[in-house]
Amino acid sequence: MRVVILGSGRGSNAEAILAAQQAGRLGRARVVQIFSDRPEAGILALGARFGVPAAFVDPAPFKTKLEGEGEARFIAAVSAAKPDLVVLAGFMRVLKPGFLNAFAGKIINLHPSLLPSFPGLDAIGQAYRRGVKVTGCTVHAVTTEVDGGPILDQAAVRVEPGDTLESLTARIHAAEHALLPAVIARLSER
Repeated sequence: MRVVILGSGRGSNAEAILAAQQAGRLGRARVVQIFSDRPEAGILALGARFGVPAAFVDPAPFKTKLEGEGEARFIAAVSAAKPDLVVLAGFMRVLKPGFLNAFAGKIINLHPSLLPSFPGLDAIGQAYRRGVKVTGCTVHAVTTEVDGGPILDQAAVRVEPGDTLESLTARIHAAEHALLPAVIARLSER
Protein backbone atom coordinates (compact mmCIF):
# COMPACT_ATOMS: atom_id res chain seq x y z
CA MET A 1 0.00 0.00 0.00
CA ARG A 2 1.54 3.28 -1.15
CA VAL A 3 1.21 6.00 1.52
CA VAL A 4 1.57 9.75 1.08
CA ILE A 5 1.84 11.91 4.21
CA LEU A 6 0.69 15.55 4.31
CA GLY A 7 1.80 17.73 7.22
CA SER A 8 2.28 21.35 8.21
CA GLY A 9 4.49 21.22 11.31
CA ARG A 10 7.39 19.51 12.99
CA GLY A 11 6.26 16.06 11.84
CA SER A 12 6.21 14.02 15.05
CA ASN A 13 3.35 11.84 13.77
CA ALA A 14 5.04 11.38 10.40
CA GLU A 15 8.20 10.42 12.26
CA ALA A 16 6.25 7.79 14.22
CA ILE A 17 4.91 6.36 10.94
CA LEU A 18 8.38 6.31 9.36
CA ALA A 19 9.95 4.77 12.47
CA ALA A 20 7.25 2.06 12.46
CA GLN A 21 8.02 1.41 8.78
CA GLN A 22 11.75 1.19 9.54
CA ALA A 23 11.03 -1.28 12.37
CA GLY A 24 8.80 -3.44 10.18
CA ARG A 25 5.59 -2.49 12.04
CA LEU A 26 3.70 -0.79 9.20
CA GLY A 27 2.28 -3.95 7.69
CA ARG A 28 2.28 -3.90 3.92
CA ALA A 29 2.30 -0.10 3.82
CA ARG A 30 5.21 1.95 2.50
CA VAL A 31 5.54 5.71 2.71
CA VAL A 32 6.43 6.92 -0.79
CA GLN A 33 6.21 10.72 -0.39
CA ILE A 34 5.88 13.51 2.17
CA PHE A 35 4.37 16.87 1.26
CA SER A 36 4.05 20.06 3.29
CA ASP A 37 2.25 23.33 2.75
CA ARG A 38 5.01 25.19 4.65
CA PRO A 39 8.52 25.40 3.22
CA GLU A 40 10.10 25.60 6.70
CA ALA A 41 8.13 22.69 8.21
CA GLY A 42 10.16 20.18 10.18
CA ILE A 43 8.29 17.33 8.51
CA LEU A 44 10.28 17.98 5.32
CA ALA A 45 13.58 17.14 7.06
CA LEU A 46 12.25 13.66 7.81
CA GLY A 47 12.49 12.76 4.15
CA ALA A 48 16.27 12.76 4.09
CA ARG A 49 16.46 11.03 7.48
CA PHE A 50 14.24 8.15 6.39
CA GLY A 51 15.03 8.04 2.67
CA VAL A 52 11.60 9.23 1.54
CA PRO A 53 11.10 12.07 -0.97
CA ALA A 54 9.78 15.20 0.74
CA ALA A 55 8.64 18.41 -0.93
CA PHE A 56 6.95 21.72 -0.31
CA VAL A 57 3.84 22.37 -2.42
CA ASP A 58 2.67 25.97 -2.66
CA PRO A 59 -0.85 26.13 -1.14
CA ALA A 60 -1.57 29.74 -2.11
CA PRO A 61 -3.78 31.72 -2.26
CA PHE A 62 -5.53 30.79 1.04
CA LYS A 63 -4.07 30.43 4.56
CA THR A 64 -6.39 27.85 6.15
CA LYS A 65 -7.99 25.92 3.31
CA LEU A 66 -6.87 24.15 0.20
CA GLU A 67 -8.71 25.26 -2.92
CA GLY A 68 -8.14 27.01 -6.21
CA GLU A 69 -4.61 26.94 -7.63
CA GLY A 70 -3.13 25.58 -4.42
CA GLU A 71 -5.56 22.69 -4.42
CA ALA A 72 -4.72 21.94 -8.07
CA ARG A 73 -0.98 21.87 -7.23
CA PHE A 74 -1.57 19.48 -4.33
CA ILE A 75 -3.80 17.20 -6.41
CA ALA A 76 -1.12 17.02 -9.13
CA ALA A 77 1.71 16.37 -6.66
CA VAL A 78 -0.14 13.72 -4.65
CA SER A 79 -1.50 12.06 -7.81
CA ALA A 80 2.02 11.71 -9.18
CA ALA A 81 2.91 9.59 -6.13
CA LYS A 82 0.05 7.15 -6.97
CA PRO A 83 -1.15 6.78 -3.36
CA ASP A 84 -3.38 4.06 -2.00
CA LEU A 85 -3.67 6.07 1.22
CA VAL A 86 -3.23 9.79 2.01
CA VAL A 87 -2.47 10.42 5.68
CA LEU A 88 -3.08 13.85 7.17
CA ALA A 89 -0.55 14.06 10.01
CA GLY A 90 -0.84 17.58 11.33
CA PHE A 91 -1.94 19.04 7.99
CA MET A 92 -3.54 22.30 9.06
CA ARG A 93 -5.75 23.02 6.08
CA VAL A 94 -9.39 22.27 5.42
CA LEU A 95 -9.69 20.07 2.35
CA LYS A 96 -12.32 20.96 -0.23
CA PRO A 97 -14.34 18.72 -2.59
CA GLY A 98 -11.79 18.86 -5.42
CA PHE A 99 -9.07 17.20 -3.35
CA LEU A 100 -11.51 14.94 -1.52
CA ASN A 101 -12.97 13.69 -4.81
CA ALA A 102 -9.53 13.15 -6.34
CA PHE A 103 -8.66 10.74 -3.50
CA ALA A 104 -12.12 9.58 -2.45
CA GLY A 105 -12.04 6.88 0.21
CA LYS A 106 -8.26 7.12 0.54
CA ILE A 107 -7.76 9.97 3.05
CA ILE A 108 -7.41 9.55 6.81
CA ASN A 109 -6.76 12.12 9.52
CA LEU A 110 -5.44 12.01 13.06
CA HIS A 111 -7.27 14.27 15.52
CA PRO A 112 -6.21 14.89 19.15
CA SER A 113 -9.53 14.17 20.85
CA LEU A 114 -12.04 11.37 21.17
CA LEU A 115 -14.31 12.48 18.36
CA PRO A 116 -17.07 13.50 18.11
CA SER A 117 -15.99 15.53 21.16
CA PHE A 118 -13.84 18.61 20.56
CA PRO A 119 -13.54 18.79 16.76
CA GLY A 120 -11.56 21.59 15.14
CA LEU A 121 -8.61 23.56 16.43
CA ASP A 122 -7.12 23.35 19.94
CA ALA A 123 -8.86 20.07 20.76
CA ILE A 124 -6.53 19.23 23.64
CA GLY A 125 -6.97 22.70 25.13
CA GLN A 126 -10.75 22.44 24.73
CA ALA A 127 -10.82 19.11 26.59
CA TYR A 128 -8.47 20.34 29.31
CA ARG A 129 -10.48 23.51 29.95
CA ARG A 130 -13.75 21.56 29.97
CA GLY A 131 -12.37 19.34 32.74
CA VAL A 132 -13.01 15.98 31.09
CA LYS A 133 -11.64 12.91 32.86
CA VAL A 134 -10.81 11.02 29.67
CA THR A 135 -9.71 12.37 26.30
CA GLY A 136 -7.41 10.92 23.65
CA CYS A 137 -7.03 10.74 19.90
CA THR A 138 -8.96 9.51 16.87
CA VAL A 139 -8.07 8.32 13.40
CA HIS A 140 -10.97 8.92 11.02
CA ALA A 141 -11.80 8.89 7.34
CA VAL A 142 -11.88 12.40 5.88
CA THR A 143 -15.12 13.79 4.49
CA THR A 144 -16.40 17.28 3.73
CA GLU A 145 -17.40 17.66 7.40
CA VAL A 146 -14.32 18.80 9.37
CA ASP A 147 -13.38 16.01 11.83
CA GLY A 148 -16.71 14.36 11.04
CA GLY A 149 -15.81 11.32 8.94
CA PRO A 150 -16.27 7.71 10.05
CA ILE A 151 -14.07 6.80 13.02
CA LEU A 152 -11.50 4.09 12.27
CA ASP A 153 -9.97 3.80 15.76
CA GLN A 154 -9.39 5.72 18.98
CA ALA A 155 -7.01 5.68 21.93
CA ALA A 156 -8.16 6.95 25.31
CA VAL A 157 -5.93 9.01 27.60
CA ARG A 158 -6.97 9.55 31.23
CA VAL A 159 -6.62 13.09 32.56
CA GLU A 160 -4.63 12.66 35.77
CA PRO A 161 -4.96 14.84 38.87
CA GLY A 162 -2.33 17.56 38.63
CA ASP A 163 -2.07 17.32 34.85
CA THR A 164 -1.05 20.51 33.12
CA LEU A 165 -2.00 21.24 29.56
CA GLU A 166 1.60 20.42 28.63
CA SER A 167 1.69 17.05 30.42
CA LEU A 168 -1.68 16.04 28.96
CA THR A 169 -0.55 17.12 25.49
CA ALA A 170 2.60 14.99 25.80
CA ARG A 171 0.58 11.88 26.73
CA ILE A 172 -1.91 12.44 23.90
CA HIS A 173 0.98 12.80 21.44
CA ALA A 174 2.43 9.51 22.70
CA ALA A 175 -0.96 7.84 22.12
CA GLU A 176 -1.12 9.35 18.61
CA HIS A 177 2.35 8.01 17.80
CA ALA A 178 1.16 4.48 18.61
CA LEU A 179 -2.35 4.69 17.14
CA LEU A 180 -1.70 6.15 13.68
CA PRO A 181 0.94 3.60 12.55
CA ALA A 182 -1.23 0.77 13.94
CA VAL A 183 -4.24 1.93 11.92
CA ILE A 184 -2.12 2.26 8.76
CA ALA A 185 -0.74 -1.25 9.29
CA ARG A 186 -4.27 -2.64 9.71
CA LEU A 187 -5.51 -0.84 6.60
CA SER A 188 -2.57 -2.23 4.61
CA GLU A 189 -3.65 -5.79 5.39
CA ARG A 190 -7.15 -5.34 3.94
